[in-house]
Amino acid sequence: MISYLEFEKPVAQLEARIAELRSAAEGDDVDITKELERLEVKSADLLASTYSSLTPWQKTQVARHPSRPHFRDFVEHIFDDFIPLGGDRNYGDDEAILGGFARLDGRRVVLIGHEKGNDTESRIRHNFGMGKPEGYRKAIRLMELAGRFGLPVVTLVDTSGAFPGIEAEERGQAEAIARSTEACLALPTPMVATIVGEGGSGGAVALASAERVLMFEHAVYSVISPEGCASILWRTAEKAPDAAEAMRVTAQHLKKLKVIDRIVKEPVGGAHRDPEAASKTLGKAIGQELDALAKMSSDEIRRMREERFLQIGTN
Repeated sequence: MISYLEFEKPVAQLEARIAELRSAAEGDDVDITKELERLEVKSADLLASTYSSLTPWQKTQVARHPSRPHFRDFVEHIFDDFIPLGGDRNYGDDEAILGGFARLDGRRVVLIGHEKGNDTESRIRHNFGMGKPEGYRKAIRLMELAGRFGLPVVTLVDTSGAFPGIEAEERGQAEAIARSTEACLALPTPMVATIVGEGGSGGAVALASAERVLMFEHAVYSVISPEGCASILWRTAEKAPDAAEAMRVTAQHLKKLKVIDRIVKEPVGGAHRDPEAASKTLGKAIGQELDALAKMSSDEIRRMREERFLQIGTN
């Protein structure tokens, strides 16, 4: 069953009506095929028009949808021969950040990303995608392996931010994030990062400092959550919609500001309505970027990475 967001209520009511008609028509001699077809077309048109004009706050809600595909879903639908690697060789393993070797259409890659989980148990196990220092140090270790073996790196970013708990700070959260960002920038092999859901704060940047940054159509990317920004500026989280608008968190805004390089289309109604189709589209886009980058030398890649960050916000 689809979990409807607040702004999708008109669509939900129409689809409920369609379901009622289907149920009532079972075993009935009355032919309501044409009426059902009319309502289905109306529902599809309403869904398309709703998603064609989402506000930044509504896109934030879509990016956080509980059924939105996460790291493990993309591994299932896009990548082959995934071999997970765990641990930072210092403290322990962090299940909020996963990674290892994989294949994308035959290409060998190092894959790293946030995993939020898809039910209560898995969300708690993966800490809702909020990485701890050992997670970012694991990412650094994987990037170093990629450099050693000459493999491109693909990252899937989906986090509200790095874990802000006391124990994370005690283990050097800020230092781990900074060094992970540094590892991205120093990587001698191609790197393609994609914001697939939420790209929150330094916890996202630490895995997204690549020469090519892609972003799903209804994902969001910002230095702080809209609620956090509203709490600071207006002393109330109720102003989150205003904060989201002011912060320019959407893919469309960020493409204009040159924060990201490419927007990846989602199925009508968001990636959560058809995770497999969304994954296939993403896999194709990543493959195209890797093909283009494969022709470049290490020096050219690093220079490209440096230039793209210096150009952010310029005309």
